Amino acid sequence: MNEVVSGPTVEFEAQLRSRGVRYALASYVDIHGRSKCKVVPIDHLGRMLKGSELFTGAALDGVPQEVNDDEIAAVPDIASATVLPWKPDTVWLASDLWLRDQPFEACSRQILRRAVRKAAELGFVFNLGIETEFFLFRETSDGGFEPIGPQEPLDKPAYDVRTILDCMPVVQEIVEAMNGLGWNVFSFDQEDAPGQFETDFQYADAMTMADRFTFFRLMANEIARNHGMFASFMPKPYGHRTGSGAHYNISLADIRTGRNLFEGTDDRRGCGLSPLGYQFIAGVLRHAKAISAVIAPTVNSYKRLVARGSMSGFTWAPIFICYGNNNRTNMLRIPMNGPRIECRAADIACNLYLGAAMVLMAGLEGIREGLDPGEPHRENMYLHSPEALRQMRIEHLPRTLGEAIDAFENDPLSREVMGPLMFKTYVDFKRAEWTQYHTHVSDWEIKRYLKFF
Repeated sequence: MNEVVSGPTVEFEAQLRSRGVRYALASYVDIHGRSKCKVVPIDHLGRMLKGSELFTGAALDGVPQEVNDDEIAAVPDIASATVLPWKPDTVWLASDLWLRDQPFEACSRQILRRAVRKAAELGFVFNLGIETEFFLFRETSDGGFEPIGPQEPLDKPAYDVRTILDCMPVVQEIVEAMNGLGWNVFSFDQEDAPGQFETDFQYADAMTMADRFTFFRLMANEIARNHGMFASFMPKPYGHRTGSGAHYNISLADIRTGRNLFEGTDDRRGCGLSPLGYQFIAGVLRHAKAISAVIAPTVNSYKRLVARGSMSGFTWAPIFICYGNNNRTNMLRIPMNGPRIECRAADIACNLYLGAAMVLMAGLEGIREGLDPGEPHRENMYLHSPEALRQMRIEHLPRTLGEAIDAFENDPLSREVMGPLMFKTYVDFKRAEWTQYHTHVSDWEIKRYLKFF
């Protein structure tokens, strides 16, 4: 196994040396959830674990500092230590950012830590499983890209046996690396678009899962590049194909016993959830629009959250703020094989530290206030007319990043979760991203309007 067991600093360093580790990465994330780091030789590991590695936040996206501010320090979490499967002389450690001996308010990992602490105060452990969907592409000689696998088009490539077998060398290496880290992959498959795959692995507490999710995107790309490919975590590379989600599978456990508190034995609604689970759902639905800005964080994300778009047939993506049992057209789904809540609006481009914090705090609000989400929807929500939806008081999720950021800015929960500094940073950064996209003159516009009149 490549997973490193935590322990006192001396024993930890000795364990790494015995495995041939020569370098350590003090890693943290920017606003996108991309892993950043400094590299430290093993001889200086002890200093690194005490926060010796300093960073200028102004050099990164969404780490709110000015060039004249004091540097922030990365303080590694030994429990996250992971030897790189493709480079076993190097260990990666997820880190919390500190500023002048205090937790840095706008650190993504610290934001999730604060939310997890709130749950613990109520006696809960926040457990999370993520379905990682992603594309594997090859670059082409004309500067473009193409999906790996059979090049003749398949009308319905989902679950295709020949395709997954053709792609096994690289997909298998990713899966074996995950299992070598102790993540316990229980299935993987060819998804609904050529070159698109999904891995499903064991859930964990939210912090562990956020660390693993961050590492997964790094690892999948590095392994793909060793095969002459690249991994893409763009939510919607093709307008006529399905996009890549990162469905959040959510539950709360008793902090003392580990018992799943969402499991219900006498559920009149028929979804197998406890009253606590329904209260959590109601909190998430109340804040769904603001949450969308974080779990679907890009301009491209909202091209996934459509019923049809430019493709034939339905996309299977959620577009309405509602919940149901095994019905995949709801934002929140209660799967038939377990007492948990699946949030289907999240995509693979999210910063999971921030997304998990938003969902958790919304759910805790629902529990504290005893909210009721109403009855579940088992029908195909795509088939309802706008008038029917209005009568049911079901609203759309945001249709654009601009709309989502407006909702995020106007929801008090956002500031509570993020803290004043990251709240302002997130709004400003994402609004600028939306403005830049909205004012860009695209090829579509040139083709349509240049000689139109």
